[in-house]
Amino acid sequence: MQEPPHTMRDCVPALEKILLSNFPVLDQGFVRVIDYMGSDRAIVQAARVSYGKGTKSLANDRGLIRYLMRHRHTTPFEMCEIKLHVRVPMDCWRQWIRHRTANVNEYSTRYSIAIDVAQRTAPDSWRMQSSANKQGSAGHLNSSLGSQLTRQETEIIEKCGDVYRQRLELGVAREQARKDLPLSTYTEAYWKIDLHNLMHFLSLRMDGHAQHEIRSYAKVIGEKIVSLWCPLTWEAFEDYRLKCMTLTAREIALLKALSLNGNQAALRLAVEWGWIGKEMNLRQNRERSEADAKLSELAIEPPWNSLPKVNDK
Repeated sequence: MQEPPHTMRDCVPALEKILLSNFPVLDQGFVRVIDYMGSDRAIVQAARVSYGKGTKSLANDRGLIRYLMRHRHTTPFEMCEIKLHVRVPMDCWRQWIRHRTANVNEYSTRYSIAIDVAQRTAPDSWRMQSSANKQGSAGHLNSSLGSQLTRQETEIIEKCGDVYRQRLELGVAREQARKDLPLSTYTEAYWKIDLHNLMHFLSLRMDGHAQHEIRSYAKVIGEKIVSLWCPLTWEAFEDYRLKCMTLTAREIALLKALSLNGNQAALRLAVEWGWIGKEMNLRQNRERSEADAKLSELAIEPPWNSLPKVNDK
């Protein structure tokens, strides 16, 4: 389609260059930008509308966007929207579609024949169940066992595909023929969302605890698309949401105790909160483990590191 010679629309040259370009994700998935509305400029104009002022200098715009992000004034970020075309495995899409703040139109396997592509797992990519997180993974199976699982996966995908195609050839309705397709089958959708809700999606799905597959899509959307679309907002988002640390009231109290009164004062608080036993034994405790990670990030030695660990069962 030929670009019009002139437009009054707020355009972002860096994003215009990648419109309709595929960004590969996983083995057969992709993300591409279909359309967008607004930019950093739209955010600052919306924030200043009560003053009746237009866009100021770039430095002032940057400062305002950082203020809005820092203090969680979210409405101005809703002035920007983006429409993406995604190809994603169905099991990953189940997590994605839980973010109910977008407008979605998905490829219909009632109307059309299912996409003849499924996500394959490489022999060295089979993850083990995490013992500390019931919904997460940790580490990988050895490649020898992984090769066996990959062969089984290939057999399942090919068998399910053959059965599906056979049903269609026999005249079975598409809506019923599809019922035994594996969750690794790719689906496609148009996904339109405003920038505020998109950043919420990215803050959750780019997190290291998110499942690898959906994290792969989130990283592409954030680092290769949003960073070009609204660079000032992306910078503030990285500083104040994505790469920042939130301390709970207990964690702040612990840090104060450590700073003012040392390890014993901090350990007394940990006993009071049930993070460690009254006998000064180290229990399994999710809240304390999360505090551990934050203290380590701050290069602070947790006061309970020298305590003996006991089995709470």
